[in-house]
Amino acid sequence: MDDHHAKNITTWLMQSGLKGLPEEDLLAGFCERCNAGGLQIDRASAVMDTLHPVYERRAYRWDRSRWMQRVFEFGFANPGGTPSDWQRSAFHYLKKTGGTEVRRRLLNGDPADFFLVDTMKRDGFTDFIAVAHRFDDPGAIGGIDCFFSQFGTRATDGFSEADEQALRDLLPCLALAVKCVAVSGVASTIAKVYLGEDAANHVLHGRITRGKSERISAALWFSDLANFTRISDTVDPEEIIPMLNDYSDAVISSIEEAGGEVLKLMGDGTLAIFRGDVASRTCAAALHARALLDKRLVALNAQRSAERRPVTDVYLGLHVGDVFYGNIGSQDRLDFTVIGPAVNEVSRIASLCRPLQRKFLMSAAFAAIVPRSETDGLQSIGSHVLRGVSRAQELFTMAIESAPPEIATTSAEPGAVLAKAC
Repeated sequence: MDDHHAKNITTWLMQSGLKGLPEEDLLAGFCERCNAGGLQIDRASAVMDTLHPVYERRAYRWDRSRWMQRVFEFGFANPGGTPSDWQRSAFHYLKKTGGTEVRRRLLNGDPADFFLVDTMKRDGFTDFIAVAHRFDDPGAIGGIDCFFSQFGTRATDGFSEADEQALRDLLPCLALAVKCVAVSGVASTIAKVYLGEDAANHVLHGRITRGKSERISAALWFSDLANFTRISDTVDPEEIIPMLNDYSDAVISSIEEAGGEVLKLMGDGTLAIFRGDVASRTCAAALHARALLDKRLVALNAQRSAERRPVTDVYLGLHVGDVFYGNIGSQDRLDFTVIGPAVNEVSRIASLCRPLQRKFLMSAAFAAIVPRSETDGLQSIGSHVLRGVSRAQELFTMAIESAPPEIATTSAEPGAVLAKAC
């Protein structure tokens, strides 16, 4: 490869990294340009750890002659058969030994002792190189501390000394470009996981000024778990977090599937909003989320009961009104959320579910906007005083609603299940 091609590849990598080209496209573009410059690469892959609640690292693959799945995400919740593959890989070898490069000259009879290298040898590859580019501590985020890449060729004589040197000169630019894109993706993931989709987009687009907010009309959702305090006092403490995760997943997935936005998780409580230009549609979306949740709870409770684990239900309050949506807090600690009387009222409505023996309550304001197709099952349960609210409010539920079922908790005796009254 001559200096002209090397310079063009370097320039392209820097520009593409700054533009945020996806990591798999960076790898593919790099390999294609190397081939155009005379450095024959027939297959390549790269791996970098990430910061994500579900998977541990991302891998990218490219093949010159055939289509293949380009992106793999693995670790934590979806390991499959991946750990053994990872432990057999050249990347794991470099990570474990602290090395920076490993070479297998297959043409000369070197062992095909790494994952993928064994199949590459059968496919007619003649040479293989794997390289690690490590980040210093100030440049690392979480476990993102190294970029691993590996390359194989079918060239008759394998990689030449000039090819090796070209790779060594160019790969730091590829590593930097991928890191730039990956870290940006991590920032977006963290913001969305902890703030929610819409709030994260606001923050990532620069709306972080303290006190900056907008007035919006929204359907409000507040839910919490029935008898969570009692369950916490009677079951194995190690069951609490898995239980919260199971029920939180049912609540959050139902809200998001129906188009809502989860703003805050408070222990077993969830605050969410549904927004739109037409109030009846936002209320219908909240009701749709509630219907989805009911289905998920039936399946979840059946599964947990079969596993002889504690089960419960969800208390839900729905309201509609104007709220302020934006940054609230101190100079050093802000929360992107909603505030206003309507937010206080929806939490107070949800808190009445237990004393009124209802799983689901809605305000009169919400009930008045509910689409006509949904009103047949509405039932008033009279006016009630909401704590901290000056006037009593009429509350509604669905005619088929009743108190949550008995809460089952595991006893000290292995395998036994006790029924606890609400």
